[in-house]
Amino acid sequence: MNAHTTTPPVSAALSAGARVAQYDWTRLGEELNGFGCAVIDRLLSPEECRELAGLYSAEQHFRSHIHMARHGFGKGEYRYFKYPLPDLIGDLRTALYPRLSDVANGWNERMGMDDRYPAEHSAFLKRCHDAGQNRPTPLLLQYVPGDFNCLHQDLYGDLAFPIQVAILLSQPGEDFTGGEFVLTEQRPRMQSRVEVVPLRQGDAVAFAVHNRPVQGTRGNYRVNLRHGVSRIRSGMRHTAGIIFHDAR
Repeated sequence: MNAHTTTPPVSAALSAGARVAQYDWTRLGEELNGFGCAVIDRLLSPEECRELAGLYSAEQHFRSHIHMARHGFGKGEYRYFKYPLPDLIGDLRTALYPRLSDVANGWNERMGMDDRYPAEHSAFLKRCHDAGQNRPTPLLLQYVPGDFNCLHQDLYGDLAFPIQVAILLSQPGEDFTGGEFVLTEQRPRMQSRVEVVPLRQGDAVAFAVHNRPVQGTRGNYRVNLRHGVSRIRSGMRHTAGIIFHDAR
């Protein structure tokens, strides 16, 4: 996978829709189809990263605070935003969704699944809310030395959009060391495949939440994916997560 491409530095003055439109979504879709993940290079500016990370201690922005060790999720902590979401997170959630829904619908078709995702995120959220999934799922994560995130899937109810996005808010090598983003792919009757995704501050990775199709010699077959974060060696690492379905 071509982890980083030449993309103009992001301008905070650009709307979320304008900045998302700058990317080559044909290529990003090909990477998602080929590897289950794709790096969205420099989605946020360093200033935006610092501003988002700085929200972590502001209780008024969040609906819940999770300590991973209490639940067997790993070691570290995260907070789920409450509605209304911060403008940058909400606007990116709205702008990224249509770009990813085409890939998601292609995956369902190849896996023989009837579900199709609407073109606009508001229509998909209405489906979630009508099904009783009305709690927002975008979140901020914080790790310190020794922390890690076990391999997992972010499924919060019967409805789940099959792709999500994580944005690294800290600078590797300066703010922290370790803490690599890891994706594993369980293939039927084969050993699992591992993808370690190198990210810089402001980079985002779009990746499969649960299942995706893979082309085999006898047609498409389904693989199961999980993601996590390796152990933090030093410093502090902040990440923003954009999940497109809401939770029960």
